[in-house]
Amino acid sequence: MYTWEYTTLKLNTTGILGGKFDELDLNERLNALGIEGWELVTAFDTNQAYGQTRDVVLILKRRTS
Repeated sequence: MYTWEYTTLKLNTTGILGGKFDELDLNERLNALGIEGWELVTAFDTNQAYGQTRDVVLILKRRTS
């Protein structure tokens, strides 16, 4: 049996109502983490008032030895 290690990645958003982030940067960061064995488990946004997205949070896991 093996155990899991978890980490989070937080993306700050831009734009008047938030919700905008650099997709190419996100792809590069996820690919780099994937090379290190990290796997994306889930992603969600954090909202300000009226549904404006402030941050996007990604949770990743990898098997520990």
